[in-house]
Amino acid sequence: MYLFRSDKRMLSVLIALFVCLVSTMAIAGERMAVSVSVANIRSGPGQNYEVLWQAEKYTPLEILERDQSGNWCYFRDYEGTKAWIHKNLLGNIDTVVTETGLCNIRSGPGTEYDLVFQAEKGVPFKEVKRKGSWVQIRHADGDTGWIHKKLVW
Repeated sequence: MYLFRSDKRMLSVLIALFVCLVSTMAIAGERMAVSVSVANIRSGPGQNYEVLWQAEKYTPLEILERDQSGNWCYFRDYEGTKAWIHKNLLGNIDTVVTETGLCNIRSGPGTEYDLVFQAEKGVPFKEVKRKGSWVQIRHADGDTGWIHKKLVW
C-alpha cells in the first residue's frame, strides 16, 4: 500500500494529536504536593489572578490539567475545591491531609500506642512510610507520628 504525501501529512497530524491526548490524560489525576512553606492559590493561571487562599507545605493536590504554557496547574484539593497553582511550587512528594475533626497521632502503627498529638481537619503531612492500615507522617515543623489511613486523603 502506498501513501500519498497528503495522506502522510494527515497521518502525522493524527499521531501528534494522539500523543497530545495521551500526555494530557497522564496528567489528569496526578497527585503532587506543595513543596514550599506557603503557596498562593489563584483563581486563574497567572500572577495577575486573585489569590484565593494560601496552602502550606505538604498540602496534597490532584492535578486535573495544565495551561497551554505548562507553567500553571489546575487542581482539586481534598475538599473538592478547584483552583490554580504555579508548577514551581509543587513537588512529587507523597503526602496526606487530615479529613476529619481531631485526629489522633500515635507513637506507633496501632491504637495501643501512645497518643503523641492531635491534628485538626486540613493539616497536611509528608508520608514517611506505611505499615498495614497506618501511615507514618511528618509535619513541616518536624512533628512525627502515625495516623490511620481512614483519617487522611
